[in-house]
Amino acid sequence: MDKVVINGGRRLEGQITVSGAKNAVLPILAATLLTEDKSVIKNVPRVVDVQTIIKIIEALGVQVNNEGDRVEVIPGRYTSFTAPYELVSTMRASVCVLGALLAKVGRARVSMPGGCVIGLRPVDLHLKGLRALGAKIKFNHGYIDAVSSCLRGADIYLGGAFGSSVLATANVMMAATLAKGRTVIEGAACEPEIVDLGNFLNKMGAGISGHNSPVIVIDGVKKLHGAEHTVIADRIEAGTYMIAGAITKGDITLKNVCFSHLGAVIDKLKEAGVDILKGNGFLRVRREKELKPIDVTTLPYPGFPTDLQAQMTALMAVAGGISIITEKIYPGRFMHVSELNRMGAEIYIEGPSAIVKGVKSLSGAPVMASDLRASAALILAGLTAKGKTEVSRIYHLDRGYEKIEDKLSVLGADILRQKE
Repeated sequence: MDKVVINGGRRLEGQITVSGAKNAVLPILAATLLTEDKSVIKNVPRVVDVQTIIKIIEALGVQVNNEGDRVEVIPGRYTSFTAPYELVSTMRASVCVLGALLAKVGRARVSMPGGCVIGLRPVDLHLKGLRALGAKIKFNHGYIDAVSSCLRGADIYLGGAFGSSVLATANVMMAATLAKGRTVIEGAACEPEIVDLGNFLNKMGAGISGHNSPVIVIDGVKKLHGAEHTVIADRIEAGTYMIAGAITKGDITLKNVCFSHLGAVIDKLKEAGVDILKGNGFLRVRREKELKPIDVTTLPYPGFPTDLQAQMTALMAVAGGISIITEKIYPGRFMHVSELNRMGAEIYIEGPSAIVKGVKSLSGAPVMASDLRASAALILAGLTAKGKTEVSRIYHLDRGYEKIEDKLSVLGADILRQKE
């Protein structure tokens, strides 16, 4: 097992390129199962989660060719309709093959999903939407068994207790593309990753509109064809590096960035005293002043993303004054707090909020990552901490960041990966 070792205190400077969006490419790769034709997906990040979804697709008997940031999927005939436990249990997004398989094959058997332990994330909205389309669903031996001889369009409300569900919206969208008639999804997720999926499905011949709004309309078609698509930039990776620049009082430039996807993040960093300059396809992040405390509440897009909450908590740990970070998507997503406190932070949990009393500096320490975004937060804390920080269990990190230690090294960080 690997760990990341950081000698903190270096100011980050320089330029890096943001990879393709992990959270966009996973459902897009699942959507390639909706046709027998070859599809080509470009700007695919080289992360573990992508390799997991590729292995799941291959387990169905589908041919996949992956070279660099390009993936070719050639479905042909399926030899299985089961997404196995040993793969699905490692990544929650694996459940997105459910809708595509059900629509194309008429049957899907998908293990209950796993992934990061950041609180309860049920699949009830997925199943509600698919049942509304006519699927019959049972639970057998830890698997979701779904069958349907003919999916039919329906009016479906997908709002949940903590807002809309991105993966549930994706699953129902994919299933509805081959359903008879019109499907209207209300309370749909509006995230850029859903827009990207909808754009890809339309390239395949689907009839989808409104996929940048809470009401998505899908007119079912008889058949979809293969398509070529370039995945959007990863707004969460971009946000993580923006915060890295801010926490080190740095001056960094990010290429391959979509500004419109980062509105809430840019707004909060500016409020904290960070300078943000937008250019032609790039974003410059610079901090010269002391950090100001701010209040942040995570919300569905276009609000502040939950996937950047841990990183922002690390930033506020070294801001003067008291900040309040409120988590409204996954209220239990504060497992990074105890590790940040080991590094000298003063953070207290009260219900769904973290009360962050900024300190002058953090001190390096051995810490352990609990999930993907917590891993990133601990690395950011290590970049600004005095002395050496060792982040263990970084297999979480590799699920969503492509060569993060290499990119940070390019910016001047003293960071390396070691065997534990």
